[in-house]
Amino acid sequence: MLAIFQQIGLPEILLILAVLLFLFGARKLPELARSLGKSTKEFKQGMRDGPDEETPAGDGDDQPRAQRTTTPE
Repeated sequence: MLAIFQQIGLPEILLILAVLLFLFGARKLPELARSLGKSTKEFKQGMRDGPDEETPAGDGDDQPRAQRTTTPE
């Protein structure tokens, strides 16, 4: 699988960038790159930190959020 990425050269990268520019436009590319960088950073941080410490595993709330009922205020 990694052999595919070793064969990618400058022409292939330029072709991919041209297709992205065509699909998303010049105004959206910086925003997409920024959001991709942020999500990658959050993913790596989550991998380093492990499971979320704020919510204990045995808190007794087995009902999914979509099915929870809320009281009107």
